[in-house]
Amino acid sequence: MPFLLICLLLFFAPPANATSATGAAPAPILLWGDTHVHSAYSFDAFLNGNHSATPDTAYRFARGEPVIHPFTRARVQIDQPLDFIVVADHAEFYGVARKAFYGDLDSADDAGPIDRLALWFTKHFIRYLVNQGSASALFGKMLPKPGDASAEALAQPAGSPVDTSLVERSVWEEATQLADHYYTPGEFTTFIGWEWSSTPGAANLHRVVMSSANAQQAADFRPFSAVDSPFPEDLWRWLADTQAQSGVQFLSIPHNSNISKGYMFDLRTLRGKPLSEAYMQLRRAIEPVAEITQIKGDSETHEILSPDDEFAQFETYGWYMQQGYEPYQPQAGDYLRSALLRGLSIEHKQGSNPYQLGFIGSTDSHTALSSAEENNFQGKHANQSTPETKSLPEGSDPDASGWSMSASGRAAVWAHSNSREAIIAALKRREVYATTGTRIALQVFASWDFGDLNLKHNQWPQLARNRGVAMGANLPNAATGSAPEFAVIAQHDPRSAKLDRLQMVKGWVDYKGETHEKIYNIAWSGERSLNKGKLPAIADTVNRRTGAYDKELGAAQLAARWRDPDFDPAQSAFYYVRVLEAPTPKHLLLDAVALGLKAPLEGAAIIQERAYSSPVWYRPVDSSLITH
Repeated sequence: MPFLLICLLLFFAPPANATSATGAAPAPILLWGDTHVHSAYSFDAFLNGNHSATPDTAYRFARGEPVIHPFTRARVQIDQPLDFIVVADHAEFYGVARKAFYGDLDSADDAGPIDRLALWFTKHFIRYLVNQGSASALFGKMLPKPGDASAEALAQPAGSPVDTSLVERSVWEEATQLADHYYTPGEFTTFIGWEWSSTPGAANLHRVVMSSANAQQAADFRPFSAVDSPFPEDLWRWLADTQAQSGVQFLSIPHNSNISKGYMFDLRTLRGKPLSEAYMQLRRAIEPVAEITQIKGDSETHEILSPDDEFAQFETYGWYMQQGYEPYQPQAGDYLRSALLRGLSIEHKQGSNPYQLGFIGSTDSHTALSSAEENNFQGKHANQSTPETKSLPEGSDPDASGWSMSASGRAAVWAHSNSREAIIAALKRREVYATTGTRIALQVFASWDFGDLNLKHNQWPQLARNRGVAMGANLPNAATGSAPEFAVIAQHDPRSAKLDRLQMVKGWVDYKGETHEKIYNIAWSGERSLNKGKLPAIADTVNRRTGAYDKELGAAQLAARWRDPDFDPAQSAFYYVRVLEAPTPKHLLLDAVALGLKAPLEGAAIIQERAYSSPVWYRPVDSSLITH
């Protein structure tokens, strides 16, 4: 089957359960998970102190069982078990570092003496560095140097200097069998996946790949890595081809766009070419969602890009993954709100939107421990997971430390069952959302007319679904002159603070092709009143000496029926909901308190945890209106 035809079929095939109607499948259930956890099989995780926590540890921790921390050797346990998880170890040198240290590096029978010598040297070099306690320094020297991402990618030599394919295949087989061992449909879902880790010129273009495969199906392929190609479109093409041949469903999930140096959501491809129709269709088919928040910061927006958004300065991560320090410079291609706006602008000019993305959160933990709670955060890397090991050694060059990390995030999925197929279907139709760690329950529906819908009625979600669409969808064609209406309910996490406010974030493109954004406060706690659209801040009750806070401040639930007062039927737009909690202590403050410090050594003491719904999109009925 021609490749372009495969892409067209993938994109235009109706997603499962995309719409609701009387007699349709039962309403979906809310599931919580993490699509981005690394174990000791990841090269960088092993070099940074995780020598023992394998995927087995990750699954047991996520299920709620006590496990041994890979660095402190203490017993640790998640506060509340997860429903699903993807152990996404780096495809590059998959399992090689751990195998070199504990076992051996096998070579092919027909390997030449140079290849055998390279494997022998790799094995003994890694063992020496780990035993000397200097493996982290090797990781730093393996980071890319800053440069032009496109030129660096085009110049990358094909293949790896060391053939570790036999080792990687062996570890891959072990990992896939572990995923199947822990998969319990209806109770706990494990996905077979990996991370593709392209970083040309130190521009982070990483993607998590998750699949519907079982171990038997996964035996027929190996993870496509950045060694195979540094270009995202080559990854998508491989995934589409493998999907067509095997029947396995694949998703590619970009993460940390905030440190992509503008390349993640660019106006041209990494090869420097214009965005073609085939490219945009392929990208939409393979990448329906993106991580908006995780340990290395928040990727919603930046105060420079959204100067009128009072909550835009949030969990900004100011460090590139590279050798040598370079001041952080946010760009439009780095953040998801500006990506959505760019998508509208590209559609205005070319008729297609490559950036129609839903939102999820996940951790990117390299300890195998999916810890996103401020009071139970186990760090990104094992060797920076305690209050006393968060700081860099004295005299170090400026770089990210344990104090730079965020305790984030979580993927919330409205799926029809806790199974591989149902969760992937929910991700594909984008009926998903992100939180920064707490479990805010959020439902968002859009319609042209909800009629007499009562949000206090216990059947309101099904009624709203019958009369409209859920988050992640496109609004159907509208009656002339009407404006879209939204039904929103958020419930606070009983283990965290209560809610401050609900906000609607709108973006649109005008007749000239210029993009705009606006934030609307649509519901809030307490007796506050709007003043020119602005709402007074909720009180900060966090005690800087103890970390205690008022758990009764705010609302247990916030609900709103909101209709866009500025709607123009000739202008394409997107809408997503942002939910804010009342302030709570960050892990940085809790660690500072534990160390007897007056304040964290770096970063803020408090956080307003939040949730981001996937957007709903509107496009004019008459496409000629878009460009008039």
